[in-house]
Amino acid sequence: MGIYTRTGDEGQTSVIGGRVIKDDDRVEAYGTIDELNCFVGQAISLIDDTEGKFEDLREHLLEVQQELFDCGSDLAFVKISETKYKVRDDMVTRLEQWIDQYDAENPKVERFIIPGGSSLSSALHVCRTVCRRAERRTVTLGQHTDINPSVRRYLNRLSDYFFVVARTANARQQVSDIEYVRSKKVFRRKE
Repeated sequence: MGIYTRTGDEGQTSVIGGRVIKDDDRVEAYGTIDELNCFVGQAISLIDDTEGKFEDLREHLLEVQQELFDCGSDLAFVKISETKYKVRDDMVTRLEQWIDQYDAENPKVERFIIPGGSSLSSALHVCRTVCRRAERRTVTLGQHTDINPSVRRYLNRLSDYFFVVARTANARQQVSDIEYVRSKKVFRRKE
């Protein structure tokens, strides 16, 4: 199989069930998910786990990468029946469990956090922001065509997950989060 096909030279690309222009909302959505997946891979490569502090995080991020492919696949179909969708709401529920698990390790936060601290934390914040863009692109696509609504929910929760694990990465490395000092106290931890 050759890498280049020349079929996209005129500005169109194939999706499952047809061809569209390369800046079609569908391509923008799953293309941004692909970009996010690359950044997740980069974050994984920054995990220095000689002390075993991040084995769970590495495992979870590898699973997220598989699920991001599922998200892109679900959005690549022009027409698909609900029974063929790969992303399901139980995946969203599992993300919520991971969020709660990691957040329990994090120090109390009252103000907005500025991305930074450790290299791993910074990379996970990049994942968070690209995930938000992927979510926005998916919402745009869903305004004019049927999509798997679980993909939208998954991306929404995944960005929360990245925020929490970015903080956990700092906490486990004993690096302080950087608070936005001009922020009022906006977060209240549930007791």
